[in-house]
Amino acid sequence: MAGESRLSLIQNAPLEGKVVLVRFDHNVVKNGEIRDPYRIDRSLGTLYNIVERGGRPILMTHVGRPRGKDGQITCRHTESVKPVVEYLERKLHVKFLVPDFPAEPGVGIKNIDTSINHAIKALRQHKAGGIYLPNTRWFAGEEAAGEIRERFALQLAGLADIFINDAFGSWQPHVSTFDIAGHLPSFAGYLMQEEIENLNYVLSPQRPFLAVVAGSKYDTKIRPLYAIYRKADYIILGGVIYNTFLAAKYGITVKGITAEDIEAARDLVEQDRVSKKIIELPYVVESDIPGGKEEGGYRTLKVKDFKKGGSYNYFLDVAAESFTDPKVLEGLLQARTIFVNAVMGYTPHFVEGSRALDETIDRNTYAKKLYGGGDTLQEFKNLCPGLYLSVLDNAQYYFFTGGGTVLTAIEKESPYGLKPVEALFEKTQ
Repeated sequence: MAGESRLSLIQNAPLEGKVVLVRFDHNVVKNGEIRDPYRIDRSLGTLYNIVERGGRPILMTHVGRPRGKDGQITCRHTESVKPVVEYLERKLHVKFLVPDFPAEPGVGIKNIDTSINHAIKALRQHKAGGIYLPNTRWFAGEEAAGEIRERFALQLAGLADIFINDAFGSWQPHVSTFDIAGHLPSFAGYLMQEEIENLNYVLSPQRPFLAVVAGSKYDTKIRPLYAIYRKADYIILGGVIYNTFLAAKYGITVKGITAEDIEAARDLVEQDRVSKKIIELPYVVESDIPGGKEEGGYRTLKVKDFKKGGSYNYFLDVAAESFTDPKVLEGLLQARTIFVNAVMGYTPHFVEGSRALDETIDRNTYAKKLYGGGDTLQEFKNLCPGLYLSVLDNAQYYFFTGGGTVLTAIEKESPYGLKPVEALFEKTQ
């Protein structure tokens, strides 16, 4: 792909005796606990390589969204890197130092103060295995603009000799993913390289290419959905995206689906009348309530029975029997590339659709199967643990660590349009 040869790689970084600032995507903490260590585990190869080649690592990641819509930063202990550090210490049997910088309410951490110099000295003397900075989004400059942003970039750069970006899942151009590359020799880590390499299968797929896309909101997925629609030969929809499509196509109302979203989906319906890319799942699960699963409070409906003007309760899943439908089976079993960024139902109560999807995809023994990160991977592991373990080392499967990054790259039609990746291009004189 264009840009590939221009990427500066960790393989070519002079690491011996250098302090290496490395940005990971260890955003796996929710309510103070690690939901799934997959992203951490996938980054260990880069971390090991740095240490094995004589580098001394300073790690950083963001956790959650400490900055509110009002711009105020709240440094909550539930969004601390502490669980990540504890996991790494147990896994690697090394000690990580975590600097404790003062934070102001609403402002966050204004500066990296000189107390970190003691930690860096200990790091260089091998009295610690690494330093792990506090949540990057706790720092006032991370997502800011102007002087405070530039000061934070310079302070980060002052900590190290080299910058490695291995945070494929963190595609937003913040200081710790983008600006810092303008101040230090910068390289792509091994996970970053692997994710970009596997993106090729999505961006230049072997055909037929089938994409499975779902989401909890329609309006936030419009742009990536249209980008995938243009790219794919066939599409299967799930979640609120599918419910909205059905409401727009069949002229029905569904609880939880806004009139604005239905109107926005009409364009997709009209487009598909011509292109006929969307493979409809013929059965949905209607629930009387939006949350739990009450006995007698839910039922399976046939899409073909919908009548214009009809009104329905919440559609919280696609029924498992949808995946025995001949047209659905044909699409899934004849595809040669399958990309999944989807949880089909409202978890944790409505999961049969997602389980049936994953099990049906596995029946296709020829396709390259690529799963987006986050909730998609979590549901796969929860619902099909045996299948997940059996395909971890299967070359036909790949699990991205950053689903949102994949969607953004599809929109841009290249990973090299992502600002943090672009910042790692080899500098030419």
